[in-house]
Amino acid sequence: MHKAYQPLKLAANKYLQNKWDQEHYEEHRKKVREAKPIIDTKGIRTPTHIQVKLKKAQVQEERQAIIHRDNQLLASKLADIQHSKGRIDHRNFYPVRSLNSERRRAELLQVTHENRTIYERITAQESEYRRELWEENWAKTEQRRDGITCYPRGVADKQKVKKSVKFLGGAPGRTLSSSSRTEDGETTDEDLQHQ
Repeated sequence: MHKAYQPLKLAANKYLQNKWDQEHYEEHRKKVREAKPIIDTKGIRTPTHIQVKLKKAQVQEERQAIIHRDNQLLASKLADIQHSKGRIDHRNFYPVRSLNSERRRAELLQVTHENRTIYERITAQESEYRRELWEENWAKTEQRRDGITCYPRGVADKQKVKKSVKFLGGAPGRTLSSSSRTEDGETTDEDLQHQ
């Protein structure tokens, strides 16, 4: 504060007045600091059931409990698998069979039965052709041919063409003949004797 204090009112002693004014000012500042408002402007306090949100906490606890239980189940299963030698049968020795094998077997039996009945009908049927009649007709035909021909049928088969050509040369006293064959393609007796 300034050394030459000038009080607002007349005073006998300036220094004492300065001291008193200072005390009044500090007391006023203290009252202003500690003063409480007449109107409450803080607003309504939020209710505890809205602040805490018990339902949300309950749902989270249930979810955590489910997760914890599932984790324990998985851990126990993994432990069992690790300690065991493997109880899973991964070998698939299943007989190979068709889903419609019964229907195909029934169709096959039906076709077999039908074939058997057809075979029995065919074998039981008598032939309409008469072989004896055919043989009689053929014998009559041969008799007619023999009566028409100029030469008998057996003579043509007996006539054979014999051709032989002799070659000179080779070892002395031995003659070679060419292989003469008949019209039928047979070798004659002479050819066989020379060889």
